[in-house]
Amino acid sequence: MTQPAYLRIADNLRQQIVDGRLAPSDRVPSRHQLAREHGVSDRVAVEAVRLLVSEGYVESRSGSGTYVRQRPQVKRLTRSWYREARGRGSSPFRADMEAQGRAGAWRSTSETSPASPAVAGRLGIAEGDPVLATRYTFLADEQPVMLSTSWEPLDITRGTPAMLPEEGPYAGAGVIARMRAIGQEVTLATEVVTARAILADEAEQLGEPVGSIVMVIQRTYTGDRPVETADIVVPVDRYELAYTIPVD
Repeated sequence: MTQPAYLRIADNLRQQIVDGRLAPSDRVPSRHQLAREHGVSDRVAVEAVRLLVSEGYVESRSGSGTYVRQRPQVKRLTRSWYREARGRGSSPFRADMEAQGRAGAWRSTSETSPASPAVAGRLGIAEGDPVLATRYTFLADEQPVMLSTSWEPLDITRGTPAMLPEEGPYAGAGVIARMRAIGQEVTLATEVVTARAILADEAEQLGEPVGSIVMVIQRTYTGDRPVETADIVVPVDRYELAYTIPVD
């Protein structure tokens, strides 16, 4: 199948940006230049540039032109079972931010809701069973940098001091420490990493262009049964993931 002309032009420009031939703050050829170079109409050239704007590769400046977007420096997020298993009240995110010389914090809201089919499958419960859903916005130097939604079966935590992740005596302690406090020993963490286009509300919260790509870490903590599962949304232009995994 022949690729549409605007996709070929966009891919050519995208490759130049990835290779560094078009550097951050460089001006992208005008639609007239692109049209002449590729033998297409101005409209097709405009569609190619619009695609790159939506993907976050370039930005339009009114009355000036289109320029390669200055991307943030990529930081590392460490996924360490050793660190999380040892942690009693510690936050892996805050530890990562401290290692980068940044102040890590978060905002959260919790509410009860029925488990969706996907969440029920990950927690080993029935669809519609009650769960506590907690939505997090993680901040570095007070700027939103990643999002997360976690779900915990209420038949485990309801009526206990650890029911609310960010309230009560175990507020902010982390899943492993909270579950240990109510007799649920976490012995396994499973993470599945996928990538997808950012959703509109995520783009608004994170200040990312619509069309950007995010990594989604589907994490599930398990003891005798799954006790928590979460979707962690990470912009690919801000972070890389590094895993520390036990080998014994």
